Amino acid sequence: MKRKGYLLCPGLREYHAMLDLQRRINGALKRKAILDTVIFLEHHPCITIGTQGKLESIVADRRLLEEQGIKIYETDRGGNVTYHGPGQIVCYPIIDLHHYGCDVTTYARNLEDMIIQTLHVFGIEASRKEGYPGVWVNGKRKIAAEGISVNGWMTMHGVALNISPSMEHFRFIIPCGLKEFEATSMTECLGLAVDLLAVQSEMIRQFSTLFDIELEEISEDKIVELIGHEQA
Repeated sequence: MKRKGYLLCPGLREYHAMLDLQRRINGALKRKAILDTVIFLEHHPCITIGTQGKLESIVADRRLLEEQGIKIYETDRGGNVTYHGPGQIVCYPIIDLHHYGCDVTTYARNLEDMIIQTLHVFGIEASRKEGYPGVWVNGKRKIAAEGISVNGWMTMHGVALNISPSMEHFRFIIPCGLKEFEATSMTECLGLAVDLLAVQSEMIRQFSTLFDIELEEISEDKIVELIGHEQA
């Protein structure tokens, strides 16, 4: 029998609020007050700096970022500097790896496989790149970034797939600190518009298959009710 978990799809949300919610869900999961929970959403424009990140990887003037409405957040995920914005689907699994072999490497590879298989369904051939987390097209253009954290075998953060974000905004950073590579999107690869919700639905289907979990959609209000007054 498949494990059961919750699916939260809150739409377009501000990064810090969702980071706070992730932390609260993570705490509730540690005390077994909630099932594994997977979040799929978009973020308002922002730049996040991971644990290996440096401010030098943000190359745009701060005034320009303010004019563009792009906020900067330091966070506790792995990885370097990443851009998030509308037109990009982010997947945040908050799950207990005791149920998945306590294997962080396999967990990260499964998240990449979710992206690779989703892209294949939409006619884009993508793959891993040895030594570089995320998913790549032709080994040169990064279409999905990955940055995770695991504490006490409970996960946070995840992967972000570029569907049709503003690619101009990626010029404000050195994506993942890699000067020699560039970011791309599904729209760029296919040369046509892509239905974001259709991609999200496929990502959910792939996640459910790869992790052998049945996800029940739940509202944010219900999640908050379940986790109670859990502190971030």
